[in-house]
Amino acid sequence: MKAIVLEEPGKLELREVPAPTSPGPGEALLQVKRVGICGTDLHAYGGRQNFFSYPRIMGHELAVEVLAIGESADALPYAVGDNCCVIPYLHCGECVACRRGKTNCCVRMQVLGVHVDGGMRERFLAPTDKLLKADGVPPEQLALVEMLCIGAHAARRAQIQAGEKALIIGAGPIGLATAQCAQLAGAEVMVMEMAPARLDFCAEALGIKRLIDARGDARAQIQRCLGGELPTLVFDCTGNAQSMGGAFDYVAHSGILVLVGHVTGSISFSDPHFHSHELSLLASRNATRADFDWVIAQLRAGAIDLARWITHQAEPESTVAEFPRWLAPESGVIKAMLRFD
Repeated sequence: MKAIVLEEPGKLELREVPAPTSPGPGEALLQVKRVGICGTDLHAYGGRQNFFSYPRIMGHELAVEVLAIGESADALPYAVGDNCCVIPYLHCGECVACRRGKTNCCVRMQVLGVHVDGGMRERFLAPTDKLLKADGVPPEQLALVEMLCIGAHAARRAQIQAGEKALIIGAGPIGLATAQCAQLAGAEVMVMEMAPARLDFCAEALGIKRLIDARGDARAQIQRCLGGELPTLVFDCTGNAQSMGGAFDYVAHSGILVLVGHVTGSISFSDPHFHSHELSLLASRNATRADFDWVIAQLRAGAIDLARWITHQAEPESTVAEFPRWLAPESGVIKAMLRFD
């Protein structure tokens, strides 16, 4: 069967690999229909992903069809032939984080397409408890559920208050997902971004009116939008150390900074500034089943419109050539997707 393998940074190959066997107890055999291309995949291609190991079959934003189900001790809410999304986080269930319900940051976390092989292949086996059926949600949207869950988890971490002023830094897919989920949680959202086309997308697709051009004096623009004040909530979704360090300067006294992206090195900040503002600093990693349930409910209710998000699609044969182009800002990619059907 076909699989796309990232051999090393910058080297992506389409190859034939052995097909999976029949599912064992607690496993399901899955046919991959769509794979969303994530910033994690792009960073791994560039050699800048913290938790990645090579060679690897990437792909953790997945829409699949259930082909077969192994023996299960529990009744399952889906059947052979159903379309599902996949929770790609394989947690141990035993460590201190898992015991506290924080399965998203399990001590022994294994993420499909990062630590272990993922879904950029025609078929694979996955644990039965990692599949979620979402009637009425088409495959291309199922493949974006995990991306939206990253934003949903970040918004939930921040405990957003209705009417709270929130700044999203970075309008890549994760930033857009965070902006969308923060809006649904009741925040008044503004977005800061360097690419004019992405700011336009925020205005047109998400209805965000307060847009900050990061190429100019961002702090002055923010204060003009907020009557001289700063937002009480800032999410940095850039995965850029300079941006993450600078984000401290955009948070109001007593505010919260959530670092959604991560970098391979260190970030630094002024302790006097941090202390004098009594800031709260949070990291947000992955998502939990509760986030998946919430996102699916929003999609079913029509609260999230993904029609304009998918700007580029490719079949396996053309993805190897297209993938490097998707990294270029001039490509205009909002969300790229691999199709297996």
